[in-house]
Amino acid sequence: MPEIRLQIPDDLDFADLRLARDADGMVSFDWAPIERICAISGVEVAIFRDAPEDNLAALLDAWYREHLARGGKADPVQEDLIAEAIAENQLGGGLSHSPGRA
Repeated sequence: MPEIRLQIPDDLDFADLRLARDADGMVSFDWAPIERICAISGVEVAIFRDAPEDNLAALLDAWYREHLARGGKADPVQEDLIAEAIAENQLGGGLSHSPGRA
């Protein structure tokens, strides 16, 4: 995928995503901030909504790093996702199990 430049509006905070870990282990969040970022950047939201999850993960990772660099508060769910990605990479990655099936 080619590099895409996105604009994050100054009044949009990472916490506006309302990242949460659901009871089944899945992650949920509010799409409205992503839709707003796409609209302001002239990018189709389908690049994140209807494509491999790596696209969305890359956006969230880059946004979160910028958020922290600007003095933003740590997000426990995003921190958990980062730790999971690191652990997967250390174990060779590419393997996921449904919650309760590992």
